[in-house]
Amino acid sequence: MLTEHSRHRDFPSLSGITYLNTAAESIPPLAVKEALEAYWTDKARGMRGREGHFVAVESCREISAKMLGLSTEEVSFCSCSSEAYNLLASALNLSTHDEVVVTDLDFPAGATPWLRAVKPPQVRLWKAVDGELDNTDLKPLLNERTKLVQVSLVSFYNGHRIDWRPLRDMVRLCAPNALISVDITQALGRVVLDCNDADILISSTHKWTLGVHGGCIIGIPRKNAERLTTHAGGWYHLANAFDADRFERAVTKTGALSFSVGMPNFAALYALNAALRYVDGVGVAAISAHADPLVQKVQAGLLHLGIKPLCSLHESRPTGIVAFLHEKSPEIHAALEKAEVHVMHNAGRLRIAVHGYNSAEDVQRALTILQQVV
Repeated sequence: MLTEHSRHRDFPSLSGITYLNTAAESIPPLAVKEALEAYWTDKARGMRGREGHFVAVESCREISAKMLGLSTEEVSFCSCSSEAYNLLASALNLSTHDEVVVTDLDFPAGATPWLRAVKPPQVRLWKAVDGELDNTDLKPLLNERTKLVQVSLVSFYNGHRIDWRPLRDMVRLCAPNALISVDITQALGRVVLDCNDADILISSTHKWTLGVHGGCIIGIPRKNAERLTTHAGGWYHLANAFDADRFERAVTKTGALSFSVGMPNFAALYALNAALRYVDGVGVAAISAHADPLVQKVQAGLLHLGIKPLCSLHESRPTGIVAFLHEKSPEIHAALEKAEVHVMHNAGRLRIAVHGYNSAEDVQRALTILQQVV
């Protein structure tokens, strides 16, 4: 992944293109294709294939727990981050007297469940200033009624990475009843996590982790298991799903295990197991050491062209994303696409994402085209 040889060996689909859009969709390694083929082989065995299915789930739980710095019983899976946040809302069961803090740099999945609740809590918005979240702006939003603070470790919008420890300490001090939920979708597999002591961690599986759609990792430390147990119906998350009293009471497994309410998406978990083991084999620290200087090169190139990124980079808080607005963004995007340089374009915002399979040549190619247009 980090060398020209391993890039061509493990990611043959990158041949002939410059892919700088991992924050939207990753390019999986061949190991993921092989895992999906293994799923097919097991599925083709019918009911007998379930033995392989559940072995894959537990293997995926093991590597996921390692990546999150948790134990296996503290990690589980559902179908996507949107489902995870709705199940979190079910677990908290907040009232109109409660308060939730969200940020304007979060993905909608982390904010909308509180706005759509039957009895919505008061949602307080922590606004970014110059693309960054300042803890001094958070403090006035916190009080004893605050039950949840929802943040993304790395913002999907502009790549801003929160300063985790000061944020954590402020919430613990000023909002003693609050849980901290951290979306790590734009961080897991790309940067070394520093928020392992969050109350709940949530990540999609088709971005920096190099997996496919239909999966979501949930990490809940044991100390929060009782408080973060969903009230959703289902069967897979029940301790008495097939007992004689199953239509009289529903006994839910606690914590993270309660978020797996139905049949697992086995295909996604076969893929995730292979993807995370590939990432772990390379090493997240090695990926960060390789890709972080390339992100800095992107920012320097933009500044040289007089383009200000939507947030500043901090060496102590690496991120894989650089984003910017430009009046010529449609022309820039069209020129990049014509040259098979793939980035995200949305409402005038261009987002460049750099992973371990990218090279200095990829970044220079994008900057050269950008310079030609602007």
